[in-house]
Amino acid sequence: MYINNNFVIIAAFAVYLIFMICIGMFFYGKNRTTTEYFLGGRKLGSWVTSMSAQASDMSGWLLMGLPGAAYLSGLSASWIAIGLAIGTYLNWLLVAKPLRQYTKVAGDSITLPQFFSNRFEDKSGAISVICSLFILVFYLFYTASGFVGAAKLFSSVFGISYLAALLIGLVVVVSYTFAGGFFAVCWTDFFQGLLMFFCVLGVPTIAISRMGGFEAFIGQVEAFNPHFLNFLTDADGTKLTLIGIISLLAWGLGYFGQPHILVRFMGIEKPAAIKKSRRIATVWVLISLTAAVLIGMAGRMYLPVDLAATGAQETVYITMVQHLFPVFIAGIFLAAILAAIMSTADSQLLVTASAITEDFYHAKIRPNASAKEQMWVSRICVVAVALIAGLIAMNPDSSVLDLVEYAWAGFGATFGPLVLCSLFWKRTNKYGALAGIVVGGVVDLVWAQLSGGIFDLYEIVPGFIFGLAAIIIVSLLTPAPSTEIEAQFDSYRTCED
Repeated sequence: MYINNNFVIIAAFAVYLIFMICIGMFFYGKNRTTTEYFLGGRKLGSWVTSMSAQASDMSGWLLMGLPGAAYLSGLSASWIAIGLAIGTYLNWLLVAKPLRQYTKVAGDSITLPQFFSNRFEDKSGAISVICSLFILVFYLFYTASGFVGAAKLFSSVFGISYLAALLIGLVVVVSYTFAGGFFAVCWTDFFQGLLMFFCVLGVPTIAISRMGGFEAFIGQVEAFNPHFLNFLTDADGTKLTLIGIISLLAWGLGYFGQPHILVRFMGIEKPAAIKKSRRIATVWVLISLTAAVLIGMAGRMYLPVDLAATGAQETVYITMVQHLFPVFIAGIFLAAILAAIMSTADSQLLVTASAITEDFYHAKIRPNASAKEQMWVSRICVVAVALIAGLIAMNPDSSVLDLVEYAWAGFGATFGPLVLCSLFWKRTNKYGALAGIVVGGVVDLVWAQLSGGIFDLYEIVPGFIFGLAAIIIVSLLTPAPSTEIEAQFDSYRTCED
């Protein structure tokens, strides 16, 4: 059954949304500087850092995109989850602490473009401006994916039009991001991460239990389609190609270049707290991704309707919730989708606003702008970017997974190689940095427009490889960094403030 315009569910959503907005209003008066608005004054604890990072990472993709893929393909969809789990762990292990330390030493940088500029002493501002442009382009599509997910949720649950549902989601996300800044975003993401975790785990657990337990569930899957239990074949029995497997695993490469995740590392209170955060984040992501795949497979067995026949496979979680729970509980579980969507969209809006304000407006247009002026420019940017992303999301046939896939690859290829080289290769210079950003981003964009044969390889792979090669080659062919830059590189690992 579908629950449409039900007062109880509307009330559950309303309470949840009001709670999120109240968090934003609570932090409204606590932002006196741009460092506080964009980075929370570097005062995040282990739990808030880890939970907000993972919540902002997964977005509506966790409860819509991945279950939808598993609904269609079975276990072969798990290759994406495997790649993401590996990427999550390596990002926390390799990047988190060095980035927290280096951004503090390199002029107390509060955005990724600002860090690159300070790290390489780029007084021309070219690095920050180019970074800001790529951030704007890719985040428009990434944020649009969140709005598409919100619109599909509201439209499916309440029976309202897609455009009306889109407008509701946009207004709510903008409201608390506009008001509270980084602290509001991280604390809302903390609560949303908790809600997402328990709901994504609860749905397959209860569904499989009702089917007679795990063994009975596996038996039903095998009877329905044995290919669903094969990691190496699609649902129709077609073997996955090597390019296909590499493409799915390559999602893990994207983590090194996602500004909305990396900014969490920059905002943690003490580098020593990162080890605890890494453990929390790793457990969260392993359990959540496994449960998301099970939602799709269990939904294929449990539901009496074939969602794939109408192209509605991304609503499998919504439909499962409506069939499994009484009205009030269903409202809470459906709010988890909104939590997943909002936890990513708010982070992306804030990072985009910070890039435009700090790295373009403040750096190039109004160097003497006051902190108050910069914060208001940032808030205006939040609204403007949300409106443009909303226009992109107006097509009701848009796929959450497709939009995320495009933006994820763009960030991974554009910034991932440079993040790693900045932290671990002293010889990297500003010319190599510029080359890596441009080559990685352009190769990714061009490759994404091609298809067939080798071009079926996920664009993040060639973009990352060519971007990394450009950094190395150009850095070696141009003058070495100054002694001051090299000395700063040698000393940044000892920074514990």
